[in-house]
Amino acid sequence: MAGDQLNVLNALDVAKTQWYHFTAIIVAGMGFFTDAYDLFCISLVTKLLGRIYYHVDGAAKPGNLPPNVSAAVNGVAFVGTLTGQLFFGWLGDKLGRKKVYGMTLMVMVICSIASGLSFGNKPKSVMTTLCFFRFWLGFGIGGDYPLSATIMSEYANKKTRGAFIAAVFAMQGFGILTGGIFAIIIAAIFEAKFPAPAYQVDALASTVPQADYVWRIILMVGALPAAMTYYSRSKMPETARYTALVAKDAKLAASNMSKVLQVEIEAEHQRVEEISRDQSRQFGLFSKEFMKRHGLHLLGTTSTWFLLDIAFYSQNLFQKDIFSAIGWIPPAQTMNAIQEVFKIGRAQTLIALCSTVPGYWFTVAFIDVIGRFAIQMMGFFFMTVFMFALAIPYDHWTHKDNRIGFVVMYSLTFFFANFGPNATTFVVPAEIFPARLRSTCHGISAASGKLGAMVGAFGFLYLAQSPDKNKTEHGYPPGIGVKNSLLVLGFVNLLGMVFTLLVPESRGKSLEEMSGEHENNDKSSSSNNQNSTVSAA
Repeated sequence: MAGDQLNVLNALDVAKTQWYHFTAIIVAGMGFFTDAYDLFCISLVTKLLGRIYYHVDGAAKPGNLPPNVSAAVNGVAFVGTLTGQLFFGWLGDKLGRKKVYGMTLMVMVICSIASGLSFGNKPKSVMTTLCFFRFWLGFGIGGDYPLSATIMSEYANKKTRGAFIAAVFAMQGFGILTGGIFAIIIAAIFEAKFPAPAYQVDALASTVPQADYVWRIILMVGALPAAMTYYSRSKMPETARYTALVAKDAKLAASNMSKVLQVEIEAEHQRVEEISRDQSRQFGLFSKEFMKRHGLHLLGTTSTWFLLDIAFYSQNLFQKDIFSAIGWIPPAQTMNAIQEVFKIGRAQTLIALCSTVPGYWFTVAFIDVIGRFAIQMMGFFFMTVFMFALAIPYDHWTHKDNRIGFVVMYSLTFFFANFGPNATTFVVPAEIFPARLRSTCHGISAASGKLGAMVGAFGFLYLAQSPDKNKTEHGYPPGIGVKNSLLVLGFVNLLGMVFTLLVPESRGKSLEEMSGEHENNDKSSSSNNQNSTVSAA
């Protein structure tokens, strides 16, 4: 196959692991670190926002965000992310990966800072501006998904490509972990400086005025890691696959990769011209040819990511509610506002440390050993098993003596989400589609995932409410309860196993083999040989 491939692409495929690979992982990975921090830090402060802006005098429990406000604050970044994934995914194939990559980062930096500056002090104005800037923050984050995955896949060698793309995604784990740790530190500092009684002792005094700074600081710090990598991103050369196969600039592709790989690579102008004249590789996203070659692949990547994110985000965003339900976080009225942030941060940190972070790095270690398909199928299987194991004997887990067992089972679900479909659904779409549609198809797959995240986040918000209307949170209608919600999520994971059967295995193959672009090379080479034979005759 190597003989039919452009020299510059073959050089990338067979290159030994070098420093530039690790530089690319760090530069792309810091974007994902920021993405995870920004998306998940909101779950650390929603309870605090409820106490500050929705306090009700004389109420037995602290203020809570009304259902519509909570749904907007938690979900608006997902709407932005979905939009950004589609828009920047498409733009990455039109303008090039590098040009668009810096744009997404600047949007993230500006909106991270702005989301903590929410104007005014009335609940409506604060929540409106918070939602506005978190939408645009999500828009920037959305662009990072297709671009980071595509850039890493196009830079990597075929032997360790899966590990490199998974390592970029694994930075999410550190982002979630850092969010929890930072919330603990900020809460500890403010608690020491501004001590306050528990809500049940003095409802008004339990939320000190300075608590308004806590959530703002936690949200704004997300801008720092993104800002630190802006210069490095601007210096990254455009990927050779985009330059040669899409922009048709053989000279620039060879020149850029010669510098990166530190080897001499010859520019193949004639081969690139042959490829650009080959009509069989010019099919578009909505063509019959695309549907014939990649229609089922796109269905596989979109459906599995959609189903995975329903389960993953409903757990992650609302883990604080699950911990409260089993008594792992004390009742809200027994704490002051800042203590509650500390306890929620501690719970998120422990889950990230014990299951989220290790799960990601298990994927990095094994994805090029056992393959994407096996890891995704195994992950969905164990997520199904542990969801049912949590749900069926749910009453058993709510007893005080069994809380640790619940947390262990819950952590294992997270572990197999990350050593499973949460990582592989990100990796595979960057490997199996043609270069000129790669970023777009990854964006579509990722946007499908975010649609699932919205279903999980909004659906779980209502579903997990108690069936007894006297036990629901203020403003919420009765739901089906946590037990039945976990059963639903178990069936969602089971469905994920079925749709995984549509996803091809890409371990050890070049991007051109997976996308079918090699077939076109073979055809154009053979037709050229025939033409030369005819002219010789």
